[in-house]
Amino acid sequence: MGRPALNRRQALTAMGGAAAAGVAGCAAPRTADAGRTRLRYWHLFGGGDGINMLAMLDAFRAEHPGIALEAATLQWGAPYYTKLAMAGAGGRAPEVAVLHLARLAGFAPGRLLDPFDLDLLAEHGVREADFPPGIWRRGAVGGRQYAIPLDTHPMVLFYNTEVCAKAGLLAPDGTLEPLDGADRFTAALRAVRDVTGRPALVTETLGSDCVGPWRLFSTLYSQLGGAVLGPDGTSLALDDAKALTALEYMRALVEQGLAVRRVDYPGAVGVFSNGATGFYLNGEWEISSFLTAGVPFSVTRVPGLFGRPTVQADCHAFVLPHQDRRGGPPDEAAHAFVAWMLRHTVEWAKGGHVPAYLPTLRRPDYLALSPQSAYRSVVDDVALDEPAWFAGSASVMWIELGAVFSGVLTGSRTPRNALAEAKARLRTLLDTPNPFGGTR
Repeated sequence: MGRPALNRRQALTAMGGAAAAGVAGCAAPRTADAGRTRLRYWHLFGGGDGINMLAMLDAFRAEHPGIALEAATLQWGAPYYTKLAMAGAGGRAPEVAVLHLARLAGFAPGRLLDPFDLDLLAEHGVREADFPPGIWRRGAVGGRQYAIPLDTHPMVLFYNTEVCAKAGLLAPDGTLEPLDGADRFTAALRAVRDVTGRPALVTETLGSDCVGPWRLFSTLYSQLGGAVLGPDGTSLALDDAKALTALEYMRALVEQGLAVRRVDYPGAVGVFSNGATGFYLNGEWEISSFLTAGVPFSVTRVPGLFGRPTVQADCHAFVLPHQDRRGGPPDEAAHAFVAWMLRHTVEWAKGGHVPAYLPTLRRPDYLALSPQSAYRSVVDDVALDEPAWFAGSASVMWIELGAVFSGVLTGSRTPRNALAEAKARLRTLLDTPNPFGGTR
């Protein structure tokens, strides 16, 4: 997901509607200097992520004078994926690019993407054993590896340390006491409300292209062991009882005055920044915002409210967009680049993302990052969308279901009404062909 600029939400349009867009607007390519290997890299990182990525790219260039790295930052969301698909379809794509892992299955691996040479990656010190098994497997299609995970960016729980201290919720070391179990978490929210006189929790509940309610539902529903789609992403698998448990809990939070009922994305950031609440649920990418604002805060994993410690997430991953003549020095440079970036993800972790490259999680300089390293164990418990062309970050499913579940939090829909509408919209998506030509 990355730390979003506030206007990023405006770019989240349905993938199908954007499929006709061209590739205009990409950075103009430069010709590599004589004797240097040209390497083109497309990504979608802006804001704090963009600053961290730039630092990594500059360091790579300094260490690899024989590679002429040309990096282009494209518009986040559907515009980015449309341009990447069009480039791959035409065989005129960059050597390497970034893709959200949950979108891989619908991105036509083998047609729009080329597989990695795992032996070549191993020559640069990167192997399958260096990644969480579940995340690594999501990068494989048909027995070939089409995506190499860079990170995972999960929903996390931000907490105001001053407010939580007054509510008696901190351990002697200053960290949040474990709040596993729905009853215990609800009790903690009441304790914070008693201190502040205001709702204890804030998260995005409404707004144009609002996806926060979907991400909250996905987290709670995954903890109940539920699946939205079948394993192959071609059938509906919503469990009514589990879905209603999650939706009714979401509704209870606002009805009991424990969570802010009507707030958009920037508003939720502002409420927590101003110290008006004790807890904030969102992706970890807002760490940079709160560090800049000087908020007394820390971050922990979302508590396991319903038995399992899973949490909604996606992953940034490196991919090789299809080229008609992939191979030779440019392809070797692409593999060297991916391996180097993975081995230097301490810089990337400063923005809040949890590196997928496991050796990084053991490095002293990563462990010294606070609060970024505090929730690193979540890397083993992330719940990605089931593979489907309409799922994953910036996807039509997130927008469609975000709008439906928004009504549960704002009071315009009952949990049962929301569940029925969500199932209807999912059936429509399942019946809609992949506009990028993938099989799912």
